[in-house]
Amino acid sequence: MSESLFFLLFSVGVILVMLLDLGIFKKAGAAEVTFKEAGFWTAAWVLLAGSFYFFLGQFGGMVHGITDVSGLIAVKEMYAPHIDLGVGSFSDQLTIFQNNLSLEFITGYLVEYSLSADNVFVFILIFNSFGVQKRYYKKILVWGILGAIILRLIFIFLGAALLQKFDWIIYVFGAFLVYTGVKILFTKQHDEEINPAEHPIVKFLSRFFNVYHRNVIGRFFVRMKTGKLFITPIFVIVVVIAFTDILFAVDSIPAIFSISKDPYIVFFSNVFAVMGLRSLFFFLSNLMGLFRFLPMGLGVLLSFVGIKMLAHHYLSEIGFGTLSSLGVIVGILATSIILSLLFPEKEKGLK
Repeated sequence: MSESLFFLLFSVGVILVMLLDLGIFKKAGAAEVTFKEAGFWTAAWVLLAGSFYFFLGQFGGMVHGITDVSGLIAVKEMYAPHIDLGVGSFSDQLTIFQNNLSLEFITGYLVEYSLSADNVFVFILIFNSFGVQKRYYKKILVWGILGAIILRLIFIFLGAALLQKFDWIIYVFGAFLVYTGVKILFTKQHDEEINPAEHPIVKFLSRFFNVYHRNVIGRFFVRMKTGKLFITPIFVIVVVIAFTDILFAVDSIPAIFSISKDPYIVFFSNVFAVMGLRSLFFFLSNLMGLFRFLPMGLGVLLSFVGIKMLAHHYLSEIGFGTLSSLGVIVGILATSIILSLLFPEKEKGLK
């Protein structure tokens, strides 16, 4: 199986599950997503990511069409030169490679999924600012996230190509992540209001399209009696959601490149994390304020992966690999969640 064929089959499989998740196979219309449904699909996407982790551990060689030792070594040198395949048989060496591949995937997925929590709160802010009715949340997130995946695909493979050609870019990524992480740690979290009319994407779309400025309706386009075609606020918000996600990916994608240089693994991790974002939105929107220390945890996490990128040569020499990174990342997230539960934020007005 070639890389292209595996990528195509993976994409078809994700689309089919996505269609089922989004309710296209049932006439759900614009029904609101319940907390129970959101919890079910959040768990389902996490379970699918876990299943893909085990798949890579057993059949990861299929991703790059590896059929012999020479092919294995070529892929290893391109994407994972730090791995020691040993001197065993082809089967033994492939097992080592596949185990590392699956570990890189689950670590990258954990980083991307945890950083997606910030996206959720920004999406809530966008919906509130644009006055979107809750029954339209689902439809907007469907198409907004689909657009985000396409933009991330371009971003990931462009980043991978740059890393292959210019080794020094990894230090730029690392410094940027450290800066972002420290900024999160020392910046007081607060809600910033969004003025829809002044939003740069709204202004840009208004230059090229007729924008229907009335209340949000359940369609992307409206044709007036005069024959003019207008885009609706729902279409505008879909575009805002997609481009907002890619702005967040400016730090999350470099973060995952500190874990794996394989663009396919980076993309697979992003797809599972982003596709689970819709259900995570509805799940976390009901638990607002519960994890007060999570933003600080994400700041520490970004700083950690940034330092890891800056010192990757030294860390490789002392044996600090993907498994060690996974342990640190899990520790950071677990600590921030436990602290949030032990020391919940006091309600305003209470002493």
